[in-house]
Amino acid sequence: MNTTSSSRALDVPSTREGFLTELARLEAAFAKMQPLVELTVRDPALDCEGYVVVWNTLEPGGIAKGGTRVTPTVSLDEIKMLARTMALKNAAAGLPLGGAKSGVRADPWAHDIKARYQAITKRFACLFPVHGGALGGLGYDIGARPEFCEWFIEATEMPQRFTGKTRARGGTDYDVEGIAGLGVAVAAREALAHAGKSAQGARFAVQGLGAMGAGVVRYFAGFGGRLIALADPVVGGSWTLPDSLKDDAHEDLVARIAARDYANLRPILDRHGKLEKEPDAVLFTAADVLFPSARQDVISTRNADRIQARMLSEGANGPCSSDARERLHARGVTVLPDFLANPGGIIAAYVEMTSQSADKVAEAKAMTERVIAGNVRGVLDVAKSLDVAPAQAAMFLALRRVVGA
Repeated sequence: MNTTSSSRALDVPSTREGFLTELARLEAAFAKMQPLVELTVRDPALDCEGYVVVWNTLEPGGIAKGGTRVTPTVSLDEIKMLARTMALKNAAAGLPLGGAKSGVRADPWAHDIKARYQAITKRFACLFPVHGGALGGLGYDIGARPEFCEWFIEATEMPQRFTGKTRARGGTDYDVEGIAGLGVAVAAREALAHAGKSAQGARFAVQGLGAMGAGVVRYFAGFGGRLIALADPVVGGSWTLPDSLKDDAHEDLVARIAARDYANLRPILDRHGKLEKEPDAVLFTAADVLFPSARQDVISTRNADRIQARMLSEGANGPCSSDARERLHARGVTVLPDFLANPGGIIAAYVEMTSQSADKVAEAKAMTERVIAGNVRGVLDVAKSLDVAPAQAAMFLALRRVVGA
């Protein structure tokens, strides 16, 4: 593919020098942006606090969207960072949504979490469009469970303002269905195909077995991938699996992970796997694809040289620092950044907010696969034709929509 045709496909400059100059301009403009809205609410009686950040909207009167994090340590700064990331993610996915995020500072397993969650999230309603605000609603993120959706609806009588609802409530059930993980798996499948390879038989490793990681395992194994390493505190750390693992045992393992049936997963690992001494050993597995799907900042310049995988598809938000991405790219490792690979959840949320389909789950999965596959192919075409990193091409795509031409 020649430079001019591939560049034109994503409306980017036709030369590497021109591309890098324009990318620098867009990055500088984005660095100067400040959130449109920051809200902190408190309930002293319940000793809890909540935060909402609307980073941007794509047009006057538009809305922004992102999930709701519930942890004992979440802070306004963390929510600001996540809202900023959502701005890039929503833009990269081509959705008409700005970036937003909300958070509740509370232990999600506390005995009084229902009262705390309802007290805080009711106060977020002042930012919903019905009150003239730009916050499109709440959703799932770290710490949230299905009952949180029911608590929110009970407190606000606004079911349309919580996405990820069950099928019975007309939702996409994107956490249970693992739709975000589907997108991350599709991103890797398309990148392998772009390199002339196949997901069939590809050896992969996953850090994190929550909704994201479980979805990745479910769908990438469905594409023919072979799980060789995994890690999560819920199974006691980092495990490697032998190449000699029989197909029926592998299928059983994948099924337990997909169902998040951790109680019955551990005996399978004890029987067939090896528990590594280093909790993050999974990151350094010699895999075809590594899916970091657990935490931020797990790959940095301190450990990037230990990465043996030939490809990373980022399931977590910010698992790899920008400097580490550059170092990996210089070594020939393909890195598919979070905002390119993992918008499946927000795509599903958008379907839930806008579709009248009788089967929103199927529509959300189809849209996730179509959008992410197309974006990955386009980004990799530009990266190859202009000799830039995929993360740079993806950043250009997102910033062009956030900042404007």
